[in-house]
Amino acid sequence: MSIATLLERIFIFKDNGVEISLPDPDSKLSPEAVLNFYSNTYDILVTAKVSSGKINNDKLEYKFESVLGTKG
Repeated sequence: MSIATLLERIFIFKDNGVEISLPDPDSKLSPEAVLNFYSNTYDILVTAKVSSGKINNDKLEYKFESVLGTKG
């Protein structure tokens, strides 16, 4: 018999070269809603996009990636 378990979700982004892991505020929220939730605290996330989830160490990791570019 197989047993299904829910994986813990974590959300990762880089700020000034430092990787920051954020816990899941509510498992019922979509990854985009979690991004919106945290963008109130972390300004860099206002223009970020969510990457597709990857399983790593029995956790489902989503990356918030900044879409700001450089001019020139």
